[in-house]
Amino acid sequence: MRFYSKDDEMEDAQRCTGFHVPVLVDAVLAFLLTNPSGIYVDGTVGGGGHGESILNRLDKKGKLIGIDRDERAISFCRERFSSYGDRIRLVQGEFGDVDVLLGDLGISEVDGLLLDLGVSSHQIDTVERGFSYLTDGPLDMRMDMSVLKRGRDVINGYSEADLFSVLVDYGEERFARRIARRIVESRRKKSIETTRDLADVVRRVVPQRTHVKTLSRVFQAVRMEVNDELGQLRTGLEGVYPLLKSGGRIVVISYESLMDRMVKRFFRGEAATFSKHEAVQSDSRFCFRVLTRRIVRPSVEEVAENPRARSARLRAAEKV
Repeated sequence: MRFYSKDDEMEDAQRCTGFHVPVLVDAVLAFLLTNPSGIYVDGTVGGGGHGESILNRLDKKGKLIGIDRDERAISFCRERFSSYGDRIRLVQGEFGDVDVLLGDLGISEVDGLLLDLGVSSHQIDTVERGFSYLTDGPLDMRMDMSVLKRGRDVINGYSEADLFSVLVDYGEERFARRIARRIVESRRKKSIETTRDLADVVRRVVPQRTHVKTLSRVFQAVRMEVNDELGQLRTGLEGVYPLLKSGGRIVVISYESLMDRMVKRFFRGEAATFSKHEAVQSDSRFCFRVLTRRIVRPSVEEVAENPRARSARLRAAEKV
């Protein structure tokens, strides 16, 4: 999980220029690329940092499909990749629909898939998107601004029991019960509309020494609920598998333990679940050779250059 202090956010804002600073680029290229003339999918293209590195390693026959649910990311990449012509296709959509999106493009098989999960630097730093508890913005948290459900709808509309489940399942938050109860009590007096409103409610009910980590987990949980991130990850991984060539590879960079756990289980041929308390069951539909026996983490030097890389963990596998 990514935990930020105020100093971290200020340092990040100074260091992270542009839309997106890609992490673990060398490892991504080493594990992902097997055919310079192949078709590769960046299922979370963001600002195109990884995408550009991939394109520069492919030959003139190679192609990249960039998918993102954020319209602003797609618009940014259309300009960034304008000189690459038909070597790249950009699509706004959810990764969970990757099989449908690729089918619409007439693509029946691909050589590899990259996913860089979580919320982007640009989204965190854009106050009106409402992803950070360190700034005061609307409680939104939508990655796709066209969807209806926002963070405020979760916080003000869910029952206490449902809020508790969200905080436990997606945040693994030990103070989930008291936080859910206080949210319900607070919203009876006044609707919780901003990131500061929610942060203030949480701070009043948990020990001060836990504020940073608890707020990180609460905001993560609400964000995941709003964007159905774990559901999208599961359906996307399962949907892309039939399109992946034999010997094709999947590389996933995650920042939260829940997503990393799901990816690890999927690569092992187990049911793609995320709870550490859930019994693990085999799933014979998917067969991979795991390429990363241990997760790959950024170097000390990379973290110094890009502090948001510090919680990144990379896993890779090859279809057999």
